[in-house]
Amino acid sequence: MAKKIKTVNDGNGIASCGYNKIESWNEENINELSTIYYRVLKLIGEDPEREGLKRTPVRVAKALNFLTMGYNLNPCEIINSAKFKEEYRQMVIVKDIDIYSMCEHHMLPFFGKAHVAYIPDGYITGLSKIARVVEAFSRRLQVQERLTTQIRNCIQDCLEPLGVAVVIEAQHMCMQIRGVQKQNSVTTTSAFTGIFLSNLNTREEFVHLIGSKLH
Repeated sequence: MAKKIKTVNDGNGIASCGYNKIESWNEENINELSTIYYRVLKLIGEDPEREGLKRTPVRVAKALNFLTMGYNLNPCEIINSAKFKEEYRQMVIVKDIDIYSMCEHHMLPFFGKAHVAYIPDGYITGLSKIARVVEAFSRRLQVQERLTTQIRNCIQDCLEPLGVAVVIEAQHMCMQIRGVQKQNSVTTTSAFTGIFLSNLNTREEFVHLIGSKLH
């Protein structure tokens, strides 16, 4: 049976440039999640019928769908949608990509920056597609280690470059607001393929460039 999809605009009308933001969601999914969150509010001792909480189950359900929208995205299709033949064989770096994800152990956010590089071997992809691949994998329940390798593997498999390098730096709310409560801790993970593994100079150049302020 086809899913019922509800679509609304952002309430601001159509801009003069003709752009209008559209928000879509699975209405049945939202209704079911809302029922669960209504129960959660009661279980923690709140009154879900009081004024400030009446719409909270729906808002949380929609927010969770947005935060996990990566499950509905195919990262390799994102790359292939803007894959071009090009005889460029120098390093391409997209750095300081904002990431927002959710730790799968506590479903609390972790956030930070991703730095991604590859050395083409006949094909390049649109620069924005690198950031979209990061988004597709980060908008899921994740651990930082797996997120790092998934981004690396996707770019390697879909573009078949001479090498891929990925570094992620992130802060984890599950460490900052609960448990060990270390607010200033930062976790760094890295993953490499090809020439970034075999050539120390290439790897050092990548590390130097992502640490440089050239802009």
